[in-house]
Amino acid sequence: MASKRDYYDLLGVDKNASNDVLKKAYRKKARQYHPDVSKEPDADIRFREINEAYEVLSDDNNRAAYDRYGHAGVNQNAGGRPAGFGGAGFGGFADIFEEFFGGGGGFGGQRNPNAPRRGTDLRYDLKISFEEAVFGIEKDVEVTRPETCHSCNGSGAEKGTDPIRCTTCNGAGKVRRVQQSILGQFVSEVACSTCSGTGELIHTPCSVCNGRKQINKTRTLRVKVPAGVDNDTQIRLTGEGSPGTRGGPAGNLFVVLHVANHTIFRREGNDLWIDLHINVAQAALGDELEIPTLERSGEKAPLSIPPGTESGKAFRLRDLGVPILSRRGRNQHIGRGDLRVMVHVAIPKKLTDEQRDLFLKLGESLGKEIVPQNKQGFWSNVKDAFR
Repeated sequence: MASKRDYYDLLGVDKNASNDVLKKAYRKKARQYHPDVSKEPDADIRFREINEAYEVLSDDNNRAAYDRYGHAGVNQNAGGRPAGFGGAGFGGFADIFEEFFGGGGGFGGQRNPNAPRRGTDLRYDLKISFEEAVFGIEKDVEVTRPETCHSCNGSGAEKGTDPIRCTTCNGAGKVRRVQQSILGQFVSEVACSTCSGTGELIHTPCSVCNGRKQINKTRTLRVKVPAGVDNDTQIRLTGEGSPGTRGGPAGNLFVVLHVANHTIFRREGNDLWIDLHINVAQAALGDELEIPTLERSGEKAPLSIPPGTESGKAFRLRDLGVPILSRRGRNQHIGRGDLRVMVHVAIPKKLTDEQRDLFLKLGESLGKEIVPQNKQGFWSNVKDAFR
């Protein structure tokens, strides 16, 4: 018989992986090799191996025994339960089944009302300035969210009382319904109408939350906005959403950023663009200019305009753009974009008498004859335009 694969290798984690990392890896692998979804020929075997590995590693005692003695130190079924059906941490097989088919732990399509449930995710829209998006900032935001009622500790019942088990469904939260059809009797499970699928009844609701088990509270949270974010960037605050029920984890809070426009600069990717207007003399003769930057120090960058610069010419000032966020982490950067300067030659619409005389003399000196370019010169200019 072939030797068993290492449990950590099966889940694709190292031996120091936390329980959260184990859970995430297990769910990913289970979705990948679920026999009803995967087309792999050995999907059912891999699925059982993955569940067996998680059964062992998700239990602290079994994991310690496995780390010390290997497969010989643990029971294959992780405490007497069949590997892969019901004991795998946060929902096990039933949780994966629900992800794919929308059903609960059984096959009646109803979720177990007594199972832990994750809280819902929340959204907060945060407006920031153009500079704050480029260089990052920390902001305090006030978020109103549901929290577990402190008076009843989430039971929904008044102090000194407890919810009672629903006598209609006996606490199951669902009842069987038998229907007659031309094919015979059809049995299905539906949510209990007496307890609305909760499996319990509250005769004396909590006076603080009115039996809802949660109350709304406003809290101040610190949001760290990393440098280089853009419009509609989402920042996740783990566990700051709605609380879970029956021991389930809280949801997350997603902060959606809305970046204001700038009066001078515009952004394209990680590059900043600025429009520079020069007069015809500067375009013809060239000039040495100082260009505004977005740097916090307010410093300006030197730019040399060569003689004969045409309208539409773009210049690049390196490393004066937006910090580039690494995909590996929102607080890691791998350089900066550039500042691009787009030149616009301004043609004066109103001239003084002196200026008009000067332009007339310039026009006479340049001549009025239009010299056509040869074919080679034409295509050379076209290529230059697209450089």
